[in-house]
Amino acid sequence: MTNQEQSDKYGIQYMTAPDSTREWLTQEPLTQPPIWCSVDLRDGNQALATPMSLKEKLRFFKLLVTLGFKEIEIGFPAANDTEYTFCRKLIEDDLIPDDVTVQVLTQARAHIIEKTFEAIEGAKNVIVHLYTPTSVAHREQVFHMTQEETLALAVHGAKICEAARLASSDPNAIRFEFSPEGFSATEPDFALSVCQAVCDVWHPTKAHPVIVNLPATVEVSLPHIYANQVAYLRKQLTPAEGIVLSVHPHNDRGCAVASAEYSLMAGADRVEGTLFGNGERTGNVDLITLALNFYSQGIHPNLDFSRLSEVTGLFESLTGMPIYERQPYSGQLVYAAFSGSHQDAIAKSFAYRKANPSHMWDVPYLPVDPSDFGREYETDVIRINSQSGKGGIVYVLHSQYGLDLPREMHLYFSQMIKMYSDRLKTELQSSQVYDIFLGELVNLSAPLTLLSAHYQQNSGIEAEIRFQFCGEEQTASGIGNGRLDAVSNALKQALHISYTLNTYTEHALADGSGAKAVSYVELRQGKRTEWGVGLHTDIVTSSVYALVSAINRLLQCDDNHFL
Repeated sequence: MTNQEQSDKYGIQYMTAPDSTREWLTQEPLTQPPIWCSVDLRDGNQALATPMSLKEKLRFFKLLVTLGFKEIEIGFPAANDTEYTFCRKLIEDDLIPDDVTVQVLTQARAHIIEKTFEAIEGAKNVIVHLYTPTSVAHREQVFHMTQEETLALAVHGAKICEAARLASSDPNAIRFEFSPEGFSATEPDFALSVCQAVCDVWHPTKAHPVIVNLPATVEVSLPHIYANQVAYLRKQLTPAEGIVLSVHPHNDRGCAVASAEYSLMAGADRVEGTLFGNGERTGNVDLITLALNFYSQGIHPNLDFSRLSEVTGLFESLTGMPIYERQPYSGQLVYAAFSGSHQDAIAKSFAYRKANPSHMWDVPYLPVDPSDFGREYETDVIRINSQSGKGGIVYVLHSQYGLDLPREMHLYFSQMIKMYSDRLKTELQSSQVYDIFLGELVNLSAPLTLLSAHYQQNSGIEAEIRFQFCGEEQTASGIGNGRLDAVSNALKQALHISYTLNTYTEHALADGSGAKAVSYVELRQGKRTEWGVGLHTDIVTSSVYALVSAINRLLQCDDNHFL
């Protein structure tokens, strides 16, 4: 931690809005999504160590269209040849759907505006996004401009844009957006003056609105302070019906999503951001998180993230940016439950929902249904390691392999799995759990192998068995109240062992698994308990195999117990 003297150089960088009543905080929760604008291809792309190629940008644009974005900022056409060529290719090759508006960024400089309008010529629907830095730091340290000079620059740029629009082949295809860069660190009254002056040049109406975009270019305050700045301009800008108020939160303090949500409560209509929050420094607001926050409250965001894993993979491929495993909604582990108590609660809730399919989604530890985004319960939710509980482990075997382990067996098998995971120092995949189940418990044939069994009624059931023990073939007979009991008594006498057959259950496996039966047998020998499992098309054979498997586990050396 730095010392006190070092921290003294920091102070408040934001500007408090004059109206600090925060009436918007008392509003009802949000009931509809905002207008979404993706800035991945401009703000996000410029933040990449290796910006996307033309081909990659085209693929990304198609992805954004597929997801449902209707406003997409495609770049800064006057910045370089790639940006300009990309803009022209989208227009000339007619790659922009009729219901999608592309957005281009420009500074308030005549030659840059001229190049920008050249790039968008022929576009059916386009937003020209003009920006001017207005923050105290920009004015004093970067441009050495007064408030008056800054306002004049913005107005001058607005007039050039309007003249260029009127001179274009289709003026009605062009809309305007203005951003006071560094808004959150600009005096609110001055920001209002600049935005109002620009709007007065463009004459917004309800039919032809102007977008006023208020960027937290650098996040310098708590979310509610930024939102209160937004609320102030919402109240003051005129004409209100001609203003689409937009926000562009960055994530320097890690609060971009909250800032966006508060700003929407404060009167914003529109949000600019990026997929997964990619952007300079700590990034932009994550539109996936923001959109799915709406979804989790029963409000459809008008964006389609039903195949979120595919979106994640494509994003990583195109940008070279890995998605953090705990990224909200989209990270690889965000639905994973390793904790035993969590797994048990989720498994029981799933069973409840199966019996009550119309019940609202209210699953412990899962605020949303992972399957809505293309995730699988078995592979994404119930994850198995040394911390896992019996509920999750049993759920995996049941959901994927149709096995209904007796309740008395749950703790026994979960301890076995935990021991494996702990020794291997890794998470176990469901297939590994199943392989352990087969290898440790099912149809075990060493040191005891049952070769044949014949039964007849004789004051009970008499079993004549032939078996091999430690490589030596033997025969034996026994009488019991059933076939399994008769075989058990025969083996006890022949092997000179004692145990109590404590539990026996069986069930058929699920459809499509060869009509096999699975049997579970629990044997107790003093304080020791062992289970065996039998698998066979014949239920009697299955039960005897389970008995032999349990005996083989009893006969194993204690040092090899479970492993």
